[in-house]
Amino acid sequence: MAALAPVANAGDGALLQVDGVSLEYRTPERVVRATHRVSFDLHEADRFVLLGPSGCGKSTLLKAIGGFIAPVEGEIRLDGRAVVAPGPDRIVVFQEFDQLPPWKTVRQNVMFPLLASRTLGRKEAAERAMHYLGKVGLAPFADVHPHQLSGGMKQRVAIARALAMQPRVLLMDEPFAALDALTRRKMQEELLALWDEVRFTLLFVTHSIEEALVVGNRIALLSPHPGRMRAEINSHGFTLESQGGTEFQAAAQRIHRLLFDEVPQ
Repeated sequence: MAALAPVANAGDGALLQVDGVSLEYRTPERVVRATHRVSFDLHEADRFVLLGPSGCGKSTLLKAIGGFIAPVEGEIRLDGRAVVAPGPDRIVVFQEFDQLPPWKTVRQNVMFPLLASRTLGRKEAAERAMHYLGKVGLAPFADVHPHQLSGGMKQRVAIARALAMQPRVLLMDEPFAALDALTRRKMQEELLALWDEVRFTLLFVTHSIEEALVVGNRIALLSPHPGRMRAEINSHGFTLESQGGTEFQAAAQRIHRLLFDEVPQ
């Protein structure tokens, strides 16, 4: 039975803490506030989804957690230590699936960050690359080049490359948005199967309510620009097969109301 319930804020034992974070960026005309005092906690093996409309600061917040942007207010902590720069403990998978150097084979693409960061030697990096390519079902394609792969396969290589670094948190920024509907559904299915096996900690950005309900076990709802926390809910038990059901549709409608109905600021 699927559940949709409020989540109590519990910082104790959290792996990642986002504490009152406000983010800004500059345009030629002005300074724009992307998020305003956003707070949430992420625990080991969570599948945590940031959900909100375009322009609510989801991707900007993900970049800040990745260490690429500094908050103007608040703090981000990983294992109790402030995040001040990018690091191998937080790896990002982006929306664009053409992020693989085309001159490297699939295996070499997965090995590359392991070697560049000096995490492993060449032999150990090759072994770990093959391990994670096996996890995403691409071991038979280890020696082909990216141009020989479909969009979905390229994104699976990107996921294998990220997981091979064994990050504390895997950050995914609308990773399936550029894929066609059938491939997107297949990738959601494969991501959940992979999580069930590996139990990595996931922070996933999307503007699709349906995708959030399927991928996430916890969902943070961000208001339209600037992004503020509207609500945080648990979403347990929904599957791809349950999308047409009345309970799933009721949950989706409730989330839509929470996202877009006017609430006091």
